[in-house]
Parts: sequence; C-alpha cells; structure tokens
Amino acid sequence: MTNHCNKRFPSELEMPPTPKKNQGISCSDFVNNLVKFPRRKIQGILKAICYRHPRTNKNPPNPQVQLENQEKLESMASEMQFFYAFERQYGTHHPFFYACRLNEALKIANNESKFVFLYLHSTENPLTDLFCKRTLCAELVVQFLDANFVSWGAFANKGEGADLVASLQASTFPFCAVIAPASSGNIVVLQQVEGPVSAEALMEILHRTLDEQGSAFNAMRSEEERTRRENQQLRQEQDAAYLESLRKDKEKEQQKTVSGKHPGAAAKGPSPVAHTVKETTKKPETNGTNSSKRSNLITKIMIRLPNGDRVHCSFTPTDTIRSIYNYIDSLNIPGMGSYQILSNFPKRLYGYEQLGMTLKDAGFHPSATLFVEHLL
Repeated sequence: MTNHCNKRFPSELEMPPTPKKNQGISCSDFVNNLVKFPRRKIQGILKAICYRHPRTNKNPPNPQVQLENQEKLESMASEMQFFYAFERQYGTHHPFFYACRLNEALKIANNESKFVFLYLHSTENPLTDLFCKRTLCAELVVQFLDANFVSWGAFANKGEGADLVASLQASTFPFCAVIAPASSGNIVVLQQVEGPVSAEALMEILHRTLDEQGSAFNAMRSEEERTRRENQQLRQEQDAAYLESLRKDKEKEQQKTVSGKHPGAAAKGPSPVAHTVKETTKKPETNGTNSSKRSNLITKIMIRLPNGDRVHCSFTPTDTIRSIYNYIDSLNIPGMGSYQILSNFPKRLYGYEQLGMTLKDAGFHPSATLFVEHLL
C-alpha cells in the first residue's frame, strides 16, 4: 500500500518548543535516563559519540580544524555520515536512527518483533528542512517511532540510500517507508510516504500501518518460525537415525569379527581351511551390500561457513536445495544475515530459482562441498 502525500505544511503548524539555554541536567539525571535505554541503543549511542564533532563554543572556529573535520566526515561510512550530519543540523532531539547497515537494522527489528521506519534524506529538496524540523523531530513522532519502530536513515544520493532510491523508485522527497524483513534477504514495503506531511498526518499513517499490517505480518512470522522449528526437529531426527544406523552396523561388524576368531568357530565343517576361505569370501559381500544401501540413501554435505567453520550434515538424495537452507537457518549462527550457497567446482549459485531442485539432480549425491556467501 502506497500513500502519496504532497501537501504543504499549514501555516499554523507550530515549531517544537526550544529548550532554554540555562536549563541543565544533573549527572544523576543523565545516568537515570541512560539506564532506561535498551542495550542496543546504548551501543549505538556510544558508537555515535566516537564520531561526534567536538563542541567549541568559547574559541572561534579554526579553518584547519574545520578542514580536518570535513575530511573525517567524508571518510565515515554513509550511515554514520547521515547520523552525524542530521544531529549537527537539527540537534539531538530526533528519532533514534541506528547507525548501521540496513540488513543489521532489519535483524534488530526482527529480534524485537518490530517494523523498520526508513527515512531517505535529500539535501537538495527545499522541503526537507521543514519536514525534519516540524515533523520528524516533533515530540510525539519521536516518542512513537522510538517505542514502536527501529528507525534507520540514509542520504538519498549516496551508499545504501542511493540504492534504495532506485529499488523503491522514490521520486518525491522527503521519502519515508515502513519495511519489514522477508525471506531470502529481501524486504517487504508495507507503506510509503512521499512528500512533506505534518506530524499529525504521519502519526495517523503509522498508526494505520501498524493496525493493518501488524497482525498479518506477525501471523506470517509465527508460521515461518513454526516451519523452521519443524525442519530443525526433522533434521535432528534424521541425523540421530543415521548415527544409530552406523552404530548398529558397527556392532554387527564387531560381532562377526569376534565370532570369526572364536576357538569353536573352526570346529564346524569338514575342512578348517575351506571353512576359513568361505567366511572370508562371505564377509565382504555382506559389507558391500550394507555400504551400498547406505550410500544410496544418504547424501553427505560439507558446508563451509563465512567465518571458516565447517559443518557436516546428511540428507537423502530426494531432499531439495531448500532443505540445505533450512538446515543452515536452524543452526542460528550469530550475525548470519542474508546469504546464498554455491559450489566451487564448477562454481554455481544455488538461489531462489533452484530451491525445488533435488540434491541428486544438483549433482550433490553421494557427497558434495558447498560454501555460504554473505549478501551485501
């Protein structure tokens, strides 16, 4: 659902109150307020402080210092550049923008069962300044976004922001959107707001989006989580059955070895030599049959993770590429994010279009080595 709003601000819209210059905050008040923040937000604040421009109110600006600060700003990541520039122009009272990559913000939102509020900042649009001051930094909007969304912002002409402008086909600024993580590293756009809107209008749109999309999206997530747990349980049962089969085969081999060395084993039959030859010939036939049956039923896969770890797992030849993705998801590897799997020799990508392909058709049977590659 897309909402195009091109209304200008009404003249009676009031600016948010400006704090008094002499109004101070004690150290104890600052600590009490800080401990109320979620842990992720405190980390973001500490990260942002490292790039915070030093305030020099007493001394006049030094041209050399200004040049060094400008060079430092240009060398920052685009996410931190946005955070730094926004605070310098509009102050510290604004929605808490996570200074990280968008996929990291999506993971945070997924863990907290929230949507992502996306803001693309265009410095070239004359309406941007008014929108930021009167709408985005309004007290009610700030409180509502911090409580119900994970906010993420970027410049519309650089980095990830420029890529999003192209993919979302944003043509009017200011541009806001409500997005959510989807499978295979994609995003779902639940709402778009293009053009300047008042704080009241933005609040109404966000409220309506939560009411309309929240229950449906949570139901979809619950279904995905249920499917993931079922796949994980199925894989554990298959691995346990495979290990139990190996254990039983090993016990049978040990029993045959012990019975062949037993003193009474050679007492039966007309000729000890003939009996020994008969047993030696029979044992490889039995072992070869069991090994052949196991190899026809089991496909062994070695998966190389981005951090260098290796994971060994087993499937059936009729399992699909989707089963490998489900297995990797079931590992709950920290910081995994969006990824794709590929083979090395020959190098081939197995993505969305190959999810229904069986492991046998993919050439993975009886064994194969696959690599997990992060998606940017």
